[in-house]
Amino acid sequence: MTLQLYAVPPAGPRALSVPDGRTNLHDLLEDLPYGVYSAMRTFGHERFLWLERHLERTDKSMAGLGWPGRLDRERVRRALHETARAYPLADSRIRFDVLREPASLQGIEADLFVALMPYVPVPEEFLREGVRVELAPHLRRHEPRIKTTEFVRVRKPLPYGTRDAFEHLLLDEEQRILECSSANIAFVRGREIVTAGEGVLEGVTLGVVLHVAASRGMSVRHERLSLSEVAKVDEAFLSSSTRGLVPVVQVVDKVIGDGTVGATTRELTRLYYEYAEREARPACAG
Repeated sequence: MTLQLYAVPPAGPRALSVPDGRTNLHDLLEDLPYGVYSAMRTFGHERFLWLERHLERTDKSMAGLGWPGRLDRERVRRALHETARAYPLADSRIRFDVLREPASLQGIEADLFVALMPYVPVPEEFLREGVRVELAPHLRRHEPRIKTTEFVRVRKPLPYGTRDAFEHLLLDEEQRILECSSANIAFVRGREIVTAGEGVLEGVTLGVVLHVAASRGMSVRHERLSLSEVAKVDEAFLSSSTRGLVPVVQVVDKVIGDGTVGATTRELTRLYYEYAEREARPACAG
């Protein structure tokens, strides 16, 4: 089975059957009550990049919702380690959900669940030629720093993952760009990376990109750009913990730069994967 679902009671992961018709991580977990979650990919079968940041963000989400207690990080690490290690393919995409209270799924009660699916890279054509992003004018994160499964279900009807509508932009009240429905977006002006900064989800992969960019002397500016200002930037890219960096060459009807993938985006993509190869670690030692 390349789609896998686990309940994680205190004794450890228990495999569940995959319901008919489920095709991805989000489908696998949609029968659960609302909770908080994080999703990522593995590197080298069982290694994770900046896993501690994912756990920190989950802990902050729980606190932001007023939940009692803190995230049992060691328990999550063990569950990720065991399920990733047992996965039959070379790499996987993994999502873990944490619930406020235990829920029963297929007769097993737990407040932690893990789903896995095959890691499939972004199509090479998309990386070579770039993608277009559309608008989601109706979509809002009411608590941008809290990563909830409720938002996953709200955004579900949006078309997603095609070259002409790879992602959808969220705008603030003044129609300035915040982020995308399941990725951060950043712009390049010269040797400067521009991101919204506040009012968006704290992106783990964007954090990695900004880290490696600083090692090459690039600076960061937190600024919300309007759609008209997008036409004046040199390059743009998406960042996601399941998809890495994806170059953007058009935002709605605005062409980015000369409409081709820029040298800085290519450089950052290379640096990101080199960093991941060096720094990704198993969730648990041994």
